[in-house]
Amino acid sequence: MKVYHLIRTVTLCICATGFVLCVSCGGAGTKSTNPMPDEDEQQIFIGENIAVAETEYGKVRGFIMRGIYNFRGIPYGASTAGENRFMPPQEPEPWEGVRPAVFWGNSAPQDIYDRSPESYSVFVDHWNYDVLSEDCLRLNLWTPGIDGKKRPVLVWLHGGGYARGNGIEQDGYDGENIARYGDIVFCSINHRLGPLGYSDLAKVGGEKYKHSGNVGVLDMVAALQWVHDNIANFGGDPDNVTIMGQSGGGSKVCTLASMPAAKGLVHKGVALSGSATGANNKEYAEMIGEQILVEAGLKPAEIDKLQEMPWEEYMQIAERAQRKVSREYAGKGQRGGFAPVADGVDLPADGFFAEGDASIPDIPMIFCTTFHEWNPNRDNPELEDITFDGVVEKLEGQYGEKAKEIVEGYAKQFPDCRPIEIWALIVSNRQGVVHAANTKLQQSSPVYMAWFGYESPLFDGRHRAFHCVDISFWFRNTDLMITHTGGGIGPRKLSNKMSDALLSFMRTGDPNCKALPAWPKYTQENGETMILNKECKVANDPDRAARNLLP
Repeated sequence: MKVYHLIRTVTLCICATGFVLCVSCGGAGTKSTNPMPDEDEQQIFIGENIAVAETEYGKVRGFIMRGIYNFRGIPYGASTAGENRFMPPQEPEPWEGVRPAVFWGNSAPQDIYDRSPESYSVFVDHWNYDVLSEDCLRLNLWTPGIDGKKRPVLVWLHGGGYARGNGIEQDGYDGENIARYGDIVFCSINHRLGPLGYSDLAKVGGEKYKHSGNVGVLDMVAALQWVHDNIANFGGDPDNVTIMGQSGGGSKVCTLASMPAAKGLVHKGVALSGSATGANNKEYAEMIGEQILVEAGLKPAEIDKLQEMPWEEYMQIAERAQRKVSREYAGKGQRGGFAPVADGVDLPADGFFAEGDASIPDIPMIFCTTFHEWNPNRDNPELEDITFDGVVEKLEGQYGEKAKEIVEGYAKQFPDCRPIEIWALIVSNRQGVVHAANTKLQQSSPVYMAWFGYESPLFDGRHRAFHCVDISFWFRNTDLMITHTGGGIGPRKLSNKMSDALLSFMRTGDPNCKALPAWPKYTQENGETMILNKECKVANDPDRAARNLLP
């Protein structure tokens, strides 16, 4: 079947060996099963005997678009409403005949981002949402073929902390381009969020509710189990699954990489702009559970009534409870809010990446952050010309008398950066990701570190290398996520290199490829870090001296 690339992001040719060559960067993809055709031919196909695949629960029908099979909104679990609320995910009911899988599944209940016409944020990020529903345990899948071939599988875990988001919330999450170029299977999932995913009611509800604080992450395990059991029917290899996520999704990667239930279901991990070395304090989570009953006006014997009320009402009650408890716990070190709980049942009580624990996954991992995750003047042009004294003043509230020393230290280590850029580097510092990587080194599998510095040209250049900007580069979507990258050949060249590295890592556990300089394993002593920018190069812990000044 002839196909057409969604966005003409690469220049391709087929060499004598049958490999796809990326002319712009010299990297090699895998053998092409989807050569690029004449764009004037039919682009999408759907019909009675087109894109029909088997699952354990029944057949699904998707569609073929530009040569890539699309299946959307496949249920990997039952509705989480009613008696299933706060419970571990249940298997979906089998169905007769062929079930359509042609549109995204419902998003989990949440307080969605501002989507008003006046919002620059929605302009930049798009925030694709539709119906919010407790029937949200759905996944989306892109594959080059349902042909029995064992392709590497990537499972994408969305951002939004543990409170917001869905598997297709940004256009950059689309799996078509990377599935075609890399000959891989790409999946994205929805799962429970916020109070409906992480209300720890075990102390007040007893045995029935012992998993309630972690059902959102148990949903992810259920999705991975579905992948393990079904992905071969979609041309994927259940024994080669990479989990990848950004922001909250990066934390989810770390969490799953430390769960006994995920062992054997995940084989590699990539955490972008988010990491974790432990879950929420159990005492803190249980206090929120107790306060939820108080806010609801219920006695412990009446706890099941929380399953009967509308989800909107429950979320309001739970958020009030969380705010009251968090005020008491302020500054005591817990992540805060509704997030996975270190309960010693589903998640380790003593932190992630334990050395020598044979019960949890020990998988190769890549950690990556961006230079300017939280650039302070993204929406404030008047701060572009701030002075170093002004930066010190802005940081005194957080660092007190040490603010001047920190600013001077970063300015010394990065002498070419202007004051606003130094401010962005400080508030986006790499303390968390370095700590996570060093903790992961307790295990035997290799760790790789990257730092993404390509700056978005939008908003007069004030976006810089912001939080989320790198996602589309990994997936060859820089022309699709044009409101992040600006589009064009510059982002495309870097995307070619990054996607080659990702594909190599998915296949071998090592990101080294012809498109990039040699990428050494990360060590705590040297802090080997791949700088991903217009020029890609390796630097040894490039901000260590400045970062060590931070408290």
